[in-house]
Amino acid sequence: MNELELKYGCNPNQKPSRIFMKNGKDLPIKVLSGKPGYINFLDAFNGWQLVKELKEATGLPAATSFKHVSPAGAAVGLPLSDTLKKIYFVDDMGELSPLACAYARARGADRMSSFGDFISLSDVCDVDTAKIIKREVSDGVIAPGYEPEALEILKSKKGGKYNVIEIDPTYSPEPVEHKQVFGITFEQGRNELKINEELLKNIVTNNKELPKQANIDLIISLITLKYTQSNSVCFAKDGQAIGIGAGQQSRVHCTRLAGQKADNWLLRQSPKVLNLQFADNIGRAVRDNAIDNYIGDEYMDVLAEGAWQRVFKVKPEIFTKEEKRAWLNQMDNVALGSDAFFPFSDNIERAKKSGVKYIAQPGGSIRDDAVIECCDKYNMVMSFTGIRLFHH
Repeated sequence: MNELELKYGCNPNQKPSRIFMKNGKDLPIKVLSGKPGYINFLDAFNGWQLVKELKEATGLPAATSFKHVSPAGAAVGLPLSDTLKKIYFVDDMGELSPLACAYARARGADRMSSFGDFISLSDVCDVDTAKIIKREVSDGVIAPGYEPEALEILKSKKGGKYNVIEIDPTYSPEPVEHKQVFGITFEQGRNELKINEELLKNIVTNNKELPKQANIDLIISLITLKYTQSNSVCFAKDGQAIGIGAGQQSRVHCTRLAGQKADNWLLRQSPKVLNLQFADNIGRAVRDNAIDNYIGDEYMDVLAEGAWQRVFKVKPEIFTKEEKRAWLNQMDNVALGSDAFFPFSDNIERAKKSGVKYIAQPGGSIRDDAVIECCDKYNMVMSFTGIRLFHH
C-alpha cells in the first residue's frame, strides 16, 4: 500500500487529505483497527521515533504519550514503586511487564495532558500493556507488533474503533525531508544526531559528579526534546519525564511550565493527595481533574460546599501553600534538558525550586558565565552539549 486516504487534515474543512510515499515504495505501516486521522499520524510517527531512540540509547523498553504533536510523557520500563503504582492508577493490576511500566510512567507523568493521547511503544505490545491502555481514554497506539491476545483487547476498545497501527521496525526514512508552508517547499537533512553519554562529557560547573541514573535521565530529557515542539524544556527523574514545557516563545516560560508539571507530579505523591477519599464510581478523568484542582490555586472549585460532595466521600483539608512548599523541598536529583541555551540565570533559579540537580543544555549564550555561576551557587552539575534540538 503506497498511500492512505484520510477523512480530513488538521481540521474538518481541510480536504482532501492523505499520507503517501513520494518514492513509490509501500508505506511502512499497517492499520490493524480503526481509522487514524491526520493528527493521529503526526503523533504516531513522532512518537515512534522517540521510543525507538530511547530503546536504542538505554536498552530498555520505552513508551510515550503524545498530544498535539508533543509528548505529554515519555519513559523507559523501570519497575514502579507502590506510590507510583497508586498515583498512576495501576495498583490493582499486580506485577507489570517492563513495557507496561514504561507506558504507566509515560501516561502517569501528566495525566490531564495525556487524556485522549496517541501512544507509541518501542516493543511488541503485550497483554499487560494492552490492559492498561484499555482502561484509559486514548485515540490510538503504534507499535512494531502485537501479541494476539493484546491485539484482541485493543480491537475491542471504543466499540472496535480504536486506532491500532503496526510499524515496520526496519523502516529507514530518506536522509533529506520536505514540508510545504503556503505552497512553498522546505528541504532539510533529517536530524540524525545520536544522543548518548558522549554529549554529556563537557561539564562546565565546579561539581562534575554525574551519576549513572542522572546520565539516563538527561538522555531521556534530550531525546524527548528532540521530538517536542520548540521552545522546550524537559524535567526527568528515575527513568521518566516528569514535566515537559513545550511550544513557548520564551525560554523561562518553558522552564516554569515544565517545573509546574514536575511539581504536580511530586505533590500527587504526598499523603494529603494519596489519602483523598473519592466518591464511589467516579471516572478516572474526574479524579485527575479533582486532584489537579486540589493541588492548584483553584482548590475551592472542588472544596466549596456543594462541590466537594460530587467528588469526595469526606471533605479534604486544604493543602496549604506552606505544606506544598515543604513537600516540594524534598524533591532532589531531578535532571533537566533544554533544547537551546539559557539566556539568563532565571531559568536556573526556577529549576532549583523543583529539585533540579543535573542540567544538559547547548551553551553558547553571551551570559553563560552568569548561568554557570548560578549553578555553582546550588552545587548543580551542568553539561554543555553543543547541540541545539529545535523541532517544528
